[in-house]
Amino acid sequence: MLTPSDGRHRHRRRCCFGLDLVLVLLLGAKCLSGRGTAGDAAPDAPSVGGTLPHFLQEPEDAYIIKSNPIRLRCRAAPALQIFFKCNGDWVHQNQHTSQEYMDQDTGLKVREVMINVSRQQVEDFHGPEDYWCLCVAWSHLGTSKSRKATVRIAYLRKNFEQDPQGKEVPIKGMIVLHCRPPEGVPAAEVEWLKNEELVSSLGDDNIDTRADHNLIINEARLSDSANYTCLASNIVAKRRSATATVVVFVNGGWSLWTDWSPCSVDCGRGVQKRSRTCTNPAPLNGGAFCEGMSVQKSTCNALCPVDGGWEEWSEWTLCSAQCERQRWRECNAPAPRNRGKMCEGESHAMENCTGGVCTQNGKMLHDVKPQSMEGSNDVALYSGLAAGVIAVAVLIISVTLYRRSQSEYGVDVIDSSALAGGFQSFNFKTARQGNPLLLNSSMQPELTAGQTYSGPICFQDSVDKELFDPLPDMMVKVQSSFMVSLGVADRAEYHVKAHPEGYGGTQGRKPNLTAPNGPLGPCKAQLRSSGVFGHLGGRLVMPNTGVSLLVSHGAIAEDTSWEMYMLINQGQSRNSRSTSETFSHLSVSPSAPSEERCEILLGPEVTYGPPGLSLSSPVAMTIAHCAEVSAENWNIQLKRQTKDNKWEEVMSVDDESTSCYCLLDTQSCHLLLDEPGSYALVGEPLNEHAGKRLKVAVFGNLEASSMNYGLRVYCVDDTPHAFQGVVSAETSRGGLLLEEPKTLLFKGNTYSLQVSIQDLPQFLWSIKPFTTCQEFSFCQVWSSNQQPLHCAFSLERFTTATTQLSCKISVRQVKGHEQILQVYTSVAEREKETLPFFMQADCTVTSQTGAKAFKIPLSIRQRICATFDTANAKGKDWQLLAQKLHIQRNLSYFAKQSSPSGVILSLWEARHQAGGDLDSLASALEEISKIHSKSSAKSPDGTGMGTEPDFKQ
Repeated sequence: MLTPSDGRHRHRRRCCFGLDLVLVLLLGAKCLSGRGTAGDAAPDAPSVGGTLPHFLQEPEDAYIIKSNPIRLRCRAAPALQIFFKCNGDWVHQNQHTSQEYMDQDTGLKVREVMINVSRQQVEDFHGPEDYWCLCVAWSHLGTSKSRKATVRIAYLRKNFEQDPQGKEVPIKGMIVLHCRPPEGVPAAEVEWLKNEELVSSLGDDNIDTRADHNLIINEARLSDSANYTCLASNIVAKRRSATATVVVFVNGGWSLWTDWSPCSVDCGRGVQKRSRTCTNPAPLNGGAFCEGMSVQKSTCNALCPVDGGWEEWSEWTLCSAQCERQRWRECNAPAPRNRGKMCEGESHAMENCTGGVCTQNGKMLHDVKPQSMEGSNDVALYSGLAAGVIAVAVLIISVTLYRRSQSEYGVDVIDSSALAGGFQSFNFKTARQGNPLLLNSSMQPELTAGQTYSGPICFQDSVDKELFDPLPDMMVKVQSSFMVSLGVADRAEYHVKAHPEGYGGTQGRKPNLTAPNGPLGPCKAQLRSSGVFGHLGGRLVMPNTGVSLLVSHGAIAEDTSWEMYMLINQGQSRNSRSTSETFSHLSVSPSAPSEERCEILLGPEVTYGPPGLSLSSPVAMTIAHCAEVSAENWNIQLKRQTKDNKWEEVMSVDDESTSCYCLLDTQSCHLLLDEPGSYALVGEPLNEHAGKRLKVAVFGNLEASSMNYGLRVYCVDDTPHAFQGVVSAETSRGGLLLEEPKTLLFKGNTYSLQVSIQDLPQFLWSIKPFTTCQEFSFCQVWSSNQQPLHCAFSLERFTTATTQLSCKISVRQVKGHEQILQVYTSVAEREKETLPFFMQADCTVTSQTGAKAFKIPLSIRQRICATFDTANAKGKDWQLLAQKLHIQRNLSYFAKQSSPSGVILSLWEARHQAGGDLDSLASALEEISKIHSKSSAKSPDGTGMGTEPDFKQ
C-alpha cells in the first residue's frame, strides 16, 4: 500500500523524467514546471515552419505466446523524436530502438522506433484494462498520438466447457451435437472431425457446422453413423473434446404378404398359408423389429379330381368322294374336372366304305379318267376368272390413287409468300450410312406442317432457309401446294384420328433395322475407349454418353493381359458399306395393318472387343436408354450383330436366359455378357401407351445480319449420347444454350409434335409470317433413332437498340404432354459465345485399372465371395445375397457361374458407378448377419455360434 510520501516521490520522479525528455528535444530549453500533470509531461515545441507528424505505421495488437516477447513498431514523418507511452507512463529512452532516414519521394524525415514488451511486464501490470501502448511523435509544430495497441498473454485452457454427447437417432431424423470450446485468448476456433476426417473437407450439404460451434445433421443417413470429435484451436494450442458416437438406426417394416400357397391336400379339407418378411426396410443398427405375425394360415377345401369318360360314338358319315367315312366321340361322360385325367384313346375314327374298290389316289376304278379330266377343266375355268377380276381391280385402284394424288398436290414452283393461308409440306432427303440397326429410313415420313389436329393450325414459310435448318449432313427440298384450308384440315385430322394403332408408320412393311445419320460435330465416326487390363480388372468409360464396361477382378488369368476397347458406332459400321437412303413421306392411314409394329433404337449401338477375348467371368456393360419402362407397354430386346451384319435377338429383358443377363433400370440397362461384339437395345411398342423420353433444348445466336437472331429448338431421344450430337453441332456453329434442357414424355399414340413461339414482344421483334408454329409428324419423332430433330425461328429486331429477347417456346404433343422453354437472353454482339463447359462436346475417354476402378475394396469382395459362394444349411448363400440386393430374376444365369457372388457384385458395381456409396451393400450384409445371428442363437445344438466374417472393416 502506498503512503502519501511514496506518492509524492513517485510524482517527483515522473516530473524529472519528463524534464529530461524536454531538455533532449528542445536542446537546452527550460522546463516549465506548471505544464500538465506529472504523468503527461511533454515538451513545448517552438513555433517554426513545418507540419505535424503523420504516422506511417502504428502499433498493432499483439499476443505473447509462452515466454516470447513481442515487438511494437511506430513510424512517422516528419518527426524529430518518437517515444512510446505504456499504461500512461513513458517508456525509458534506453528501451527504444530507433532509426532515421529521408523519404526520397516527399523529402520528409522519417523516424522509426521499436520497443519490446515481455511477458513479465504484462503480468506485473494490474490495471482496469489490458496492457496498452501508444506512440507520441514530435515535430516543430507539435505532437501527434497513435492508436492504442493492446498486449495480451495468449492461452487456451485444457477442458471443454461442454463436450459433445453420443446419440442414437432414427434414419431421416435430425442430429444436433453441442460443443463449447475451452476458454482462451484469442477465442478458440472450432472444427469438427468425422472418423478423424475434417467435416469441412467432405463437402456434405446435409451437415451444418456454422451454428454457434454446434454440428447439425439435417436428415440422418446410414452413412452418418460415425465418431464425431470437436476440435478447438488458437495461436497457442489445439484441444480435442471427448468423442461422441452417433448411431443411425432403422426400424423394421413388413413387406407385402405373399400369395396364398396351394392347399396342402389334393382332395378334401386342408390348410394354406402366406407369409411376409421384416425387410421393408430391414431393422439396422439396433432398430426395432417388426411387430405382428410373419405367417398366416387358413383352412381350405380342395375339390377332388374327376377323371373324364367317353361318350357313345356318333353315327358314320356318308361315304365321301375319297371313299371314306368318319365318326366322332367326346370326353364328356363325365368331362374331366379338378385336375382329373383326360380320356384315353382316339376321339376320331375313319375307315374305307367301299370294301377296297377305291384306288390309291382315292378315286373309284371305273371313274378315274373321266373325273380327272372334269376336275382339270374346272380348275382352269376358275383360275382364269379370278385372274381377270384381280387385274381389273388393280387397274381401277391405281388410276384412282393417281388422280387423288394429282388433285391434292400441286406443282413444285409456287412461292409460299404468294399464298394467303396456304400450307407447305417439307421433304427431307438425307444421305445416310449403312448400319443395320435402326428403322429403314425409307419408312421415314417427310417433315410436314400441312396437317391440322385438335390444336391450332400451324403455318410455315417455304422461303425461309432457317425454318428447318438441317443438321450438317442433311439437305432440304421445299415444296408448296394449292389446298383449300377447310378441306385440308378435315383430311389431316381424319388421318390422325382414324388409325390409333399404327406405331412408327410401318405401313404394312415388316420391322427392319437400318442405319442412322452420321455423327455430329467434332466427335466424328466413332467414340472409342481402350485400355490394357490384367488380373486386377478395371473399367472403360465414355464420358457424356452413359456407356461403360466393367471387367471384374480375376476375369483375366494371372500373367495375362488384354488390350480391350469399347466404341459407339455412329453412322457407319466397320463391316458395312455406306448406303444412300432417302426419307420418304409416310402418313398414318386407316389402311395400315394394326398388328404391325416397328422396332426403334432406345440407346446407342455399342461394340466391345477384341474378338476372341477369353474371360473367366462376364463383363458388365451399361447402356443408357430413353424408354419409359413398363412391361405392359414395351417389348424391349437385346440384339447382337452377326458376322454377316444382320441383327439377331439375344434375349428379351423379361426372359430367363443362361447366355446373358439384362437388368433394366429407369434410365440405364445393365448387361452381363460373355461374348464380344456389337449390341443394341431395341424396343417394340405394344400399345399406344408406350412412351419414350425426349430431351428438348433451345439454342440461339446472332445471324450474319446483326438485326436477325436465330432460335433453334432440338428434340432428341433422352440419352446422354444422343444429346451430345446436339452439343457438338451447336459448338461448331457458336450456338448459346438459352434454357436448361427439359424432358418431355412422347407417347406412341400417332399424334404429332408441335413447336411454337409465344409471348414475343411484337413492338420490338418481328417473325416471318406463318412460322410461329412448326410441326414434326409422329413418325419423324418416334423413329428418330437417337438422331436430333430440330426446327428454327428467324427473328428480326426493329432497331439495334433492342438488346434483350424474351419469349416462350412451347413443345407439345397433340393430345399429350407439353414443356415450356423460357428464353431470356441478351442479343448484343459478342466476340465469341460458347456453350457452358458442362454442355460442350467431350471427346475424351477414360479407363481405370485395378482397385481404383471399383467401389468395393478387393479384400471385402474376396471375403463376401468366400462366404456366399458355398451354400450351407443355414441358407446363407449367393441367392440370399442376390435377394437382399434386389436381384430376384433369372437366377439360373448366376448358378452357372464359377463365382455367383462375384458376378452379383459386378452387377452391383455397374448399377452404382455414377453415384452413391456402399450404404446399400452394407445394409444388405448387415441384414443377412442379423438374420443369421438369430437363427444361430436358436440352434439347439449350439453349433451355429461360430465366428461370423466382419464385412464392415
